[in-house]
Amino acid sequence: MSHPGKKISDTDLEKLIGQLLRYGVLLSSAIVIIGGMAYLWRHGGEQPRFHEFKGEPEKMRKAGPLFRAILNGEGRPFIQLGLFVLIATPILRIVFSIFGYLLEKDYLYVLITLTVLAVILWNF
Repeated sequence: MSHPGKKISDTDLEKLIGQLLRYGVLLSSAIVIIGGMAYLWRHGGEQPRFHEFKGEPEKMRKAGPLFRAILNGEGRPFIQLGLFVLIATPILRIVFSIFGYLLEKDYLYVLITLTVLAVILWNF
Protein backbone atom coordinates (compact mmCIF):
# COMPACT_ATOMS: atom_id res chain seq x y z
CA MET A 1 0.00 0.00 0.00
CA SER A 2 1.02 3.58 -0.52
CA HIS A 3 2.22 5.73 2.34
CA PRO A 4 0.35 8.93 3.30
CA GLY A 5 1.14 11.76 0.94
CA LYS A 6 2.39 9.35 -1.71
CA LYS A 7 0.61 8.90 -5.02
CA ILE A 8 -1.36 5.66 -5.34
CA SER A 9 0.34 3.26 -7.72
CA ASP A 10 -1.26 1.18 -10.44
CA THR A 11 -0.30 -1.95 -8.49
CA ASP A 12 -2.08 -0.68 -5.38
CA LEU A 13 -5.18 0.11 -7.42
CA GLU A 14 -5.15 -3.31 -9.08
CA LYS A 15 -4.81 -5.07 -5.71
CA LEU A 16 -7.71 -3.14 -4.20
CA ILE A 17 -9.93 -3.77 -7.22
CA GLY A 18 -8.98 -7.46 -7.16
CA GLN A 19 -9.99 -7.67 -3.51
CA LEU A 20 -13.28 -5.91 -4.26
CA LEU A 21 -14.08 -8.45 -6.98
CA ARG A 22 -12.97 -11.42 -4.90
CA TYR A 23 -14.98 -10.45 -1.82
CA GLY A 24 -18.01 -9.45 -3.89
CA VAL A 25 -18.13 -12.88 -5.53
CA LEU A 26 -17.53 -14.65 -2.20
CA LEU A 27 -20.29 -12.64 -0.50
CA SER A 28 -22.67 -13.30 -3.38
CA SER A 29 -21.90 -17.01 -3.29
CA ALA A 30 -22.49 -17.21 0.45
CA ILE A 31 -25.83 -15.40 0.13
CA VAL A 32 -26.99 -17.68 -2.71
CA ILE A 33 -25.94 -20.82 -0.80
CA ILE A 34 -27.79 -19.69 2.33
CA GLY A 35 -30.84 -18.84 0.23
CA GLY A 36 -30.70 -22.19 -1.53
CA MET A 37 -30.50 -24.02 1.78
CA ALA A 38 -33.45 -22.03 3.15
CA TYR A 39 -35.45 -22.74 -0.01
CA LEU A 40 -34.74 -26.47 0.13
CA TRP A 41 -35.54 -26.55 3.84
CA ARG A 42 -38.97 -25.02 3.21
CA HIS A 43 -39.83 -26.44 -0.22
CA GLY A 44 -37.58 -29.45 -0.81
CA GLY A 45 -40.36 -32.00 -0.50
CA GLU A 46 -42.87 -30.24 -2.74
CA GLN A 47 -43.80 -31.53 -6.16
CA PRO A 48 -43.34 -29.01 -8.99
CA ARG A 49 -46.53 -27.93 -10.78
CA PHE A 50 -45.40 -27.39 -14.34
CA HIS A 51 -48.97 -27.26 -15.68
CA GLU A 52 -49.64 -24.02 -13.77
CA PHE A 53 -48.14 -20.68 -14.75
CA LYS A 54 -47.50 -18.22 -11.98
CA GLY A 55 -45.80 -14.90 -12.56
CA GLU A 56 -43.20 -13.61 -10.15
CA PRO A 57 -44.77 -12.39 -6.91
CA GLU A 58 -44.32 -8.78 -5.81
CA LYS A 59 -41.76 -9.81 -3.20
CA MET A 60 -39.43 -10.81 -6.03
CA ARG A 61 -39.85 -7.56 -7.99
CA LYS A 62 -39.70 -4.78 -5.39
CA ALA A 63 -37.06 -3.98 -2.79
CA GLY A 64 -39.32 -3.50 0.25
CA PRO A 65 -41.22 -6.80 -0.04
CA LEU A 66 -37.97 -8.56 -1.03
CA PHE A 67 -36.21 -7.54 2.20
CA ARG A 68 -39.27 -8.40 4.31
CA ALA A 69 -39.32 -11.87 2.73
CA ILE A 70 -35.59 -12.27 3.43
CA LEU A 71 -36.17 -11.35 7.09
CA ASN A 72 -38.90 -14.01 7.16
CA GLY A 73 -36.32 -16.60 6.08
CA GLU A 74 -37.65 -17.20 2.57
CA GLY A 75 -35.08 -18.74 0.25
CA ARG A 76 -35.94 -17.41 -3.23
CA PRO A 77 -35.70 -13.73 -2.22
CA PHE A 78 -32.37 -14.49 -0.52
CA ILE A 79 -31.09 -16.06 -3.75
CA GLN A 80 -32.32 -12.98 -5.63
CA LEU A 81 -30.32 -10.78 -3.26
CA GLY A 82 -27.20 -12.89 -3.87
CA LEU A 83 -27.59 -12.49 -7.62
CA PHE A 84 -28.04 -8.74 -7.18
CA VAL A 85 -24.78 -8.59 -5.19
CA LEU A 86 -23.07 -10.56 -7.97
CA ILE A 87 -24.32 -8.10 -10.61
CA ALA A 88 -23.42 -5.10 -8.45
CA THR A 89 -19.83 -6.27 -7.89
CA PRO A 90 -18.38 -5.33 -11.32
CA ILE A 91 -20.41 -2.11 -11.29
CA LEU A 92 -18.78 -1.21 -7.96
CA ARG A 93 -15.44 -2.05 -9.54
CA ILE A 94 -16.10 0.57 -12.20
CA VAL A 95 -17.09 3.15 -9.56
CA PHE A 96 -13.98 2.29 -7.55
CA SER A 97 -11.84 2.67 -10.68
CA ILE A 98 -13.19 6.19 -11.21
CA PHE A 99 -11.96 7.22 -7.76
CA GLY A 100 -8.62 5.53 -8.39
CA TYR A 101 -8.16 7.39 -11.67
CA LEU A 102 -9.13 10.65 -9.96
CA LEU A 103 -6.44 10.05 -7.33
CA GLU A 104 -3.95 9.38 -10.12
CA LYS A 105 -5.20 12.51 -11.93
CA ASP A 106 -5.71 10.44 -15.07
CA TYR A 107 -8.71 12.40 -16.37
CA LEU A 108 -8.91 10.66 -19.74
CA TYR A 109 -9.54 7.34 -17.99
CA VAL A 110 -11.99 9.03 -15.62
CA LEU A 111 -13.99 10.20 -18.65
CA ILE A 112 -13.82 6.80 -20.35
CA THR A 113 -14.81 4.97 -17.18
CA LEU A 114 -17.68 7.39 -16.50
CA THR A 115 -18.91 6.71 -20.03
CA VAL A 116 -18.76 2.95 -19.47
CA LEU A 117 -20.63 3.35 -16.16
CA ALA A 118 -23.30 5.52 -17.80
CA VAL A 119 -23.84 2.96 -20.59
CA ILE A 120 -24.13 0.10 -18.10
CA LEU A 121 -26.54 1.98 -15.83
CA TRP A 122 -28.60 3.16 -18.81
CA ASN A 123 -29.03 -0.45 -19.96
CA PHE A 124 -29.64 -1.76 -16.47
